Amino acid sequence: MLGAATALAAAVAAPATAAQAQEGTPTTGQRYVALGDSYTSAPGVPEQSGGDCARSSVNYPALTAKALGIGSFKDVSCSGAKTDDMWRAQGDNPPQLNTLGRSTRLVTVGIGGNDIGFGDIIGTCAQLSATDPAGDPCRKKFTAGGSDELTKRIADTAPKIAKVLKDVHARAPYARVVLVGYPAIMPDNGVGCFPAVPIAAGDVPYLRDTEKHLNTMLKEQARKAGVRYADTYAPTVGHDVCKPTADRWIEGAQPENPAAPFHPNAKGESAMATAVLGALGHKR
Repeated sequence: MLGAATALAAAVAAPATAAQAQEGTPTTGQRYVALGDSYTSAPGVPEQSGGDCARSSVNYPALTAKALGIGSFKDVSCSGAKTDDMWRAQGDNPPQLNTLGRSTRLVTVGIGGNDIGFGDIIGTCAQLSATDPAGDPCRKKFTAGGSDELTKRIADTAPKIAKVLKDVHARAPYARVVLVGYPAIMPDNGVGCFPAVPIAAGDVPYLRDTEKHLNTMLKEQARKAGVRYADTYAPTVGHDVCKPTADRWIEGAQPENPAAPFHPNAKGESAMATAVLGALGHKR
């Protein structure tokens, strides 16, 4: 169980951050810029580039750019990114927002999961699952103080998302902006598959509901900012971590298709691209 948790934490952990980079808005920019974390970059999905950022050549931004026929495209998503990394360097990678400019016409943003601690949450739940496989040890841990710590983390992340979207508008005033939600990781019916995926039975619906709460917050921030929201949860229901290998779009603790643990594989990224295109009124 510890191996699964360690692998997940390593996959999501951010590269060491460099000193705060100087901000500035260029007068030009790529026509389509993709910002985001590992659910955008798609670590482990062939073919990989971007060094520590682990970007895939078939992640949803690349597929979106291809479907729209956009030649001027820059993917600066980076595994482990938090909202702060929109403005600060992440290892050798410049602040993501620096890629935007007045000529940018499309921006996709997939961020927020690392702000609430996706990796640590799943890692913690995986470790605790062995103590009470039929119970909900993870939920008990995160609600031990009388309130849900994860609900608070989501609420605390909301103004950070709002700030990102505000700065995207400032730097790329003529761009269409799409805020991208997270796909269905846990089974939507709340029934897990311990020990193949080391999450206790009662924690599967708890984690499912936590992710839905995160997506609801993201959708509300998109509405408030006047940007589009791409629902990647609904179209990925039924393709979660517990499904057979051929039907699985989100890999489990020990991936059987190329991807990082608890992250989309190539099929998952393709489904996310379809959702993004749908938010833009474009059919694949």
